[in-house]
Amino acid sequence: MRRFFFAVLILLGVIFLITRFGEVQQIWETLQKGDWRFILLALLVQSIWVVNLGATYQSIYHALGTHDRLGRLVVLALASNFANIVAPSVGMSGVAVFISQARKSGLPIGKVTLAGILFVLVDYAAFLCVLGLGLIVLFRRNNLDPPEIIASILLFLLAVCMATLIYIGARSPVTLGNILARLARIVNRLLLPFLRRDYLSEQRAHEFAQEVSDGLEALRADRRSLLKPLLYGLFNKFLLILILALVFFAFQVPISIGTVVAGFSVAYLFMIVSPTPAGIGFVEGAMTLVLASFYIPLSVAAVLAIAYRGFTFWYPLLLGFLAFRALSHPHFVSTQKL
Repeated sequence: MRRFFFAVLILLGVIFLITRFGEVQQIWETLQKGDWRFILLALLVQSIWVVNLGATYQSIYHALGTHDRLGRLVVLALASNFANIVAPSVGMSGVAVFISQARKSGLPIGKVTLAGILFVLVDYAAFLCVLGLGLIVLFRRNNLDPPEIIASILLFLLAVCMATLIYIGARSPVTLGNILARLARIVNRLLLPFLRRDYLSEQRAHEFAQEVSDGLEALRADRRSLLKPLLYGLFNKFLLILILALVFFAFQVPISIGTVVAGFSVAYLFMIVSPTPAGIGFVEGAMTLVLASFYIPLSVAAVLAIAYRGFTFWYPLLLGFLAFRALSHPHFVSTQKL
C-alpha cells in the first residue's frame, strides 16, 4: 500500500509538470531577461529558505521533547509540500507523507501530526505579523480592497481555530477526543450513502487526542519553547521578502520597502486562502494587480510576479519531487523516536 501511495503521487507529479510545462517555459524565458547576478542570488536565498524549513520542523520537534536530523526533516518538508500540490486534499496529502514515514519508523502518529499542526500554526502566526505591516501599507496608499480584508479575516479565524484546538488538547484530552469524535461522526454520516461504512473511527479519535495531549506535555512545561520556531517562521518570511526584492533588482524596477512588503503579503495571503493548491493562478494575478496599483506598469508587474513564483513555487516543487523519490529509498528511515 505504501509503495502504491508513492507511485500514485509520483505519477500525479509527472502529470502536473506536463500539464504546466507551458508555464514553466514562460518562467524560464522571463528569468533569462533578468540580471543573472540577482537571479542566482535569489536562487541561493531560496535554498536557504528550504534549509530553514527543515530547521523550523526540527525546533518544533525539540519543543515536543524529541530530536531528528535536519537533513531528513528538510527532505520530509519538501516531499510534503510536493504532495500537497500534486494531490491537493486540504493539506492531508502532506500529512500522509509524515505519517507514512512515522509508521515506517515506529513513531506515534498523534505526535507527528501535532508537529505538523504546530508548524502550520507557527507559520500563520509569523505571517500575520508581516501581514499587519502589508495591510498598513495598502491602507495608507488607498489600495486596501475587500478581497484582501476578507482573506485576512479568514486566515485569522483559521489560526484561532487551530490554536483553540491545541489549547483544548493541552487542557483536556477527553474534551478534544469528544470534539474529534463528533467531527468523525458527522463525516461518517455524510459519506455513508457512498461508502456504506464508517470512514473514520471514533475510537481512534479519542486515542489520537490522548497522543496529542501527551505531546503537549513538553509545551506545558516550557511554553517559551515555541519562541524558537516562531523566530524561524519570521526568518522564513524575511527570506521570501528578500527574494522579491532581488527580483525587483534583477529586472531593474525601482524598489521601496513598502511596495515589497505589501506585494509579498498579498501573494502569501492568497497562497494560503485560495482554492487552488499553493494558490496557482490566484497568487500571480493578485500580486500583479497589487504591484500595478503601485504605479508599476502592468506588463512589468506581471514579469515580477512570474519570476517570484518561479523561485518560491516551482523551484521548491522540483526539489520536492526529488525529495519524494528519496523517501522511497529503503534506507530512508529515522532511528529517532518521538
